[in-house]
Amino acid sequence: MKPLLIELGTEELPVKALPGLAQSFFDGVVAGLDKRGIALDRSGAKPLYSPRRLAVALPGVAGTQPDQKSEVLGPYVNIALDANGAPTRALDGFAQKAGVDWTQLERTTDAKGERFVHRSVKPGASTASLLGEILAEAIAGMPIPKPMRWGANDFGFARPVHWLVVLLGGDIVDVELLGVKADRMSRGHRFMADKPVWFTDPADYVESLRTAKVLVDPDERRGRIRAEVERAAQAAGGVARIEPGILEEVNGLVEWPKAVGCSFPREFLRVPQEALIATMEANQKFFPVLDSSDRLSEHFVGIANIESKDESEVRKGYERVIRPRFADAGFFFDEDLKRGLTSMGEGLSSVTYQARLGSVADKAARIAALAGSIAAEVGVDPALARRAALVSKTDLQSRMVGEFPELQGIAGRYYALHDAALADLGDAARFELAQALDEIYMPRFAGDDIATSKLGQVLAIAERLDTLAGGFVAGLRPTGNKDPFALRRNALGLARTLLEGGHDLMLHGLVERAVALQPVQAPDVGAYDITHFVYDRLRGYYADRGVTPQQFDAVLNAVHESLPDFDARLKAIREFAALPEAEALAAANKRIRNILRKAEGEVPTTLDPSLYTEDAERALAEAVQSAIADTEPMLDRRDYAGTLARLAQLRPAVDTFFDKVMVNVDDAAVRRNRLALLQRLADRLGSVAAIEHLSV
Repeated sequence: MKPLLIELGTEELPVKALPGLAQSFFDGVVAGLDKRGIALDRSGAKPLYSPRRLAVALPGVAGTQPDQKSEVLGPYVNIALDANGAPTRALDGFAQKAGVDWTQLERTTDAKGERFVHRSVKPGASTASLLGEILAEAIAGMPIPKPMRWGANDFGFARPVHWLVVLLGGDIVDVELLGVKADRMSRGHRFMADKPVWFTDPADYVESLRTAKVLVDPDERRGRIRAEVERAAQAAGGVARIEPGILEEVNGLVEWPKAVGCSFPREFLRVPQEALIATMEANQKFFPVLDSSDRLSEHFVGIANIESKDESEVRKGYERVIRPRFADAGFFFDEDLKRGLTSMGEGLSSVTYQARLGSVADKAARIAALAGSIAAEVGVDPALARRAALVSKTDLQSRMVGEFPELQGIAGRYYALHDAALADLGDAARFELAQALDEIYMPRFAGDDIATSKLGQVLAIAERLDTLAGGFVAGLRPTGNKDPFALRRNALGLARTLLEGGHDLMLHGLVERAVALQPVQAPDVGAYDITHFVYDRLRGYYADRGVTPQQFDAVLNAVHESLPDFDARLKAIREFAALPEAEALAAANKRIRNILRKAEGEVPTTLDPSLYTEDAERALAEAVQSAIADTEPMLDRRDYAGTLARLAQLRPAVDTFFDKVMVNVDDAAVRRNRLALLQRLADRLGSVAAIEHLSV
């Protein structure tokens, strides 16, 4: 076993694609070795990369393949030999192709009979001789949608390739890849290491590059960036905001990270901090510094790819590049404040939301109607909800949102706090309205929190109801991966807000209201279609929490009053499923449902005790009546877990009944009475969930 080092040196690779390219290259090399049966030790090995290189360093790789055994099946004996035992043309041809005399062939037997077979053992090839094709396969399998070409080459790669290192042990492997012949020479930092880096031992790879001011281990580099940023932020008296996505992008931009503490004029802090943070992070890959109250301070941290002899010049450059953007944000904010929400809102009637669904102003009016009716049911001021909904889209006309679309809602919150037209509300109601303008879009992404305020939740519910209803009636239902109006995301956001907000509202009724408000109606689209679409989005939500499809379907197919009620029943069915009686009762209820479905005529709603002929049916009737009496108050207070636990006690009586009693007897009166008993039992067993779905 010898250590293997492969390094592909390039121009700076695409930042966002870099980790994926490195992983693919690593996986491709390992898969190529495995495919050829070459033993390898990959303990601790992982993709290594920096902006200008992709590398694979394996601690141990076998020098050769194992012997390559082959077995080629030939013709059956009855075809291969004639009546005199001489070889036929079929056998001669097979032997000639195998390169041996037919007498050297072996025989084997399968289901069809005895046949000739040629077995051979070929010495394994050296790993060095196979690395060329292994690397070519790894490169071909990399996710590079638009390869670049350079020079007069007819091949391409993510970026032009300048050097190639391939060492097996201490020896250079004779390989050429993408127009570059393998060597042991690499390059260090573009500016801080002016001499080539020569590798004599692959085990020294990481340390040799570190000496040349390149941290090729992405985990080490990421840790250095974080430590540098935190140190600079602490020196400025604050705490760095380190978003994982920005950290990963910076990690793909530098080989030798060095933090530079910077600042900007405090006057810019009058601008919504979200706009300033968005500019720093998205456009410049800087790290904002927050104060002790989690508010943006005038400090930020940039990461240089060099240890500058004059850091102040680097600082000046970072501060200079950010000021024009901040100045633009400040101008947009000031101009929007002068206009006010009322003026912004006047233009919404001329902005089309969707051709069949009217303007953005029309959408805001529909949201207001929904929000007002929902607010009255959840203890929120309906007038405040309607007013908030009517101005919820006005910031779309602001210059700030025009420049920073991700600030939709956030900008509206700031403008509402400053708008004189809302002064009549009073400080408390005005703050509540402003907060709701931001929260109407929550959750904004997977894993985001729902709106925190009740008014915000009302607006979020109304917004998503209108989007879903409009999308369905306008024929915009998602197909495959296409979902232009993000209806799937809106459906899950609606469900989560109702569920996690604890709103005891009937989803189907809410959807009906939203559909009725749409300017067009589609005969083939009903409220049930949208309701089921929402529940389908909840499958994944609950699957992430350990709920099985059978448990979900058990509750979905039962009567439930609201999403919080649905959730309570689901928690209860999960507890019930863990009971030893659950499987038998689920199977029994499935059997009962089948019997009742096949019954002729209507099943009686009352029982006649005088028709009981078996002790087992009397015992079951008494047990069912007792269970009904015990569980009625439990159901009234939504103690679903207690209800199912009590119903689990019915198992002995149910088992005995089916062992001792035949339901479909000839006596019609007795048969119908027994069906009535089973109907009563099934109704109570299904009072929380359709437990028959738990039966495999």
